[in-house]
Amino acid sequence: MAEPVTIAALGDSLTQGYGLPPEDGFVPQLQAWLQGQGADAAILNAGVSGDTTAGGLARIGWTLTDEVDALIVALGGNDALRGLDPAEARANLDAILGEAGARDLPVLLVGIGAPGNFGPDYRAAFEAIYRDLAATHDTLLVRDFLAPIVAQADRAAARAAYMQADGLHPNADGVALIVAEMGPAVLALIDRTAAAHGSD
Repeated sequence: MAEPVTIAALGDSLTQGYGLPPEDGFVPQLQAWLQGQGADAAILNAGVSGDTTAGGLARIGWTLTDEVDALIVALGGNDALRGLDPAEARANLDAILGEAGARDLPVLLVGIGAPGNFGPDYRAAFEAIYRDLAATHDTLLVRDFLAPIVAQADRAAARAAYMQADGLHPNADGVALIVAEMGPAVLALIDRTAAAHGSD
């Protein structure tokens, strides 16, 4: 491909870079990581702080401009924090992925862990959404945006080292961990996109 692959990152505050200097947010750090890997891609920041899956669905049409070649979908954290019905989140994400599919856009779906305060059944129902929809729509999947932080053995130390004071959003070092973990999946997304363009 002569031109870089343009990827829209549709998400909430985790994508948008809440609480961080612009250069330390997820999209700029991912852009820099990809460049370091020699990947020719441009990441568009379509993250809106506080957005739910319903909000993402409401703006998917104008997010997917003609220049967009692929999509990262990282929504659901605010649905889970508010205890919204997992069936609604599933339906909204299903519609977003359907819209991308209708435009033949490869997708990387990024999940998020649900908090435990709504009980194990809620958490299980919520976290199953991403696995199920990735299989249904044949998307790439990262199960949890915050996985490399959550997976640390010492949760308190990880929170102190990698999260902002609110305990919900990663700091710059946390974002760097997330980007390093998610980066290979984004490279796979770029490969899928190049292959799709090659068969046009």
